[in-house]
Amino acid sequence: MTLEKWATWRELMAQPAIWRAWADRLDTTDLKDWVADCAPEQVWFCGAGSSAYIGEILAAGLDAQTIYRAVPTTDIVARPHALLHGKTPLVVQFGRSGDSAETLGTLDALDALVPSANRLNITCNASGALAQRRGPGPGTERVVVLPPETHDAGFAMTSSFTTMLLSAAAVFDEQGSRPFAALADALEGALPVFRDIAQASDLPERIVFLGSGPLTFVAREAALKVMELTAGALPALWDSALGFRHGPKSFVTPGTMIVLFRSADPTAARYEEDLAAELAAQFPDCPIRLLGAGHGLPQTSSDLWLAPLCVVLAQVMGVVWSDRMGLNVDDPFAGKGTLSRVVSGVKLYPVLR
Repeated sequence: MTLEKWATWRELMAQPAIWRAWADRLDTTDLKDWVADCAPEQVWFCGAGSSAYIGEILAAGLDAQTIYRAVPTTDIVARPHALLHGKTPLVVQFGRSGDSAETLGTLDALDALVPSANRLNITCNASGALAQRRGPGPGTERVVVLPPETHDAGFAMTSSFTTMLLSAAAVFDEQGSRPFAALADALEGALPVFRDIAQASDLPERIVFLGSGPLTFVAREAALKVMELTAGALPALWDSALGFRHGPKSFVTPGTMIVLFRSADPTAARYEEDLAAELAAQFPDCPIRLLGAGHGLPQTSSDLWLAPLCVVLAQVMGVVWSDRMGLNVDDPFAGKGTLSRVVSGVKLYPVLR
């Protein structure tokens, strides 16, 4: 039984080709001009689960005068009046399907409470609510529908996650960076190495992902990816490199694998290398792996552009280990009824003005 039988594996392996093709189709000039016309004081990056983590990476990785915030749609739906009262941000909402309950609930809340807020919807599903539904105005809207190949058939978000992240980074990075082709080349070279790392590794009993700045939230997505693809059988923790010592290090037991995403920022990298040396001395029986600028990946202009490369290691690990455990990689929770590809079971309540 080969990994290629799984849609999730094929989807993550297709990412370099997807990024190259999408670079020729994404009109960042028009979108940047529209954002400039909106002149937002705040930009909110919104989504649920992995889509919310895209927002956290962006908010931590963008360097500009504009205030960037990661505001999960799960928070907006639970407390719409508390979060939206008196606010008119530019709302950027991410959604693979664009049809989750929190996506719909956030659209309802925006319609009712801040119809003047401008919106940018980034989605992988041309038929979903994010692509099709329009607000009452007077705020303006733009919709970016990614290639259909990014609308992952598998349970886990892979190409959808990285391509939505890259799309937003290309629009909001004020340095004008858009290194899709270079990143695609880098990932193409790294994928066989990632596969070898995962296949050569014993299945750990626990795993920790660490990073700094935006790579902290790459660590969050990485931990989720491994945990959900192994149906919760492999506990995973995430934290910042410097935050890890402040209690979360107690998670480490003999045989725990530790993955540290190394920053392109030279100051952050010094602290990360100190932590790696400390962990190696304290936990000699724990495999420790550094991945990032100068450690298996090329130097990038910022950690924001390193993020989509780093997260793919966890995607590969999750698929390889899920397959080794005999799980249905494309639906690890098949037959359990506890988790589904598009979250269900959320009852939405009306948003009163």
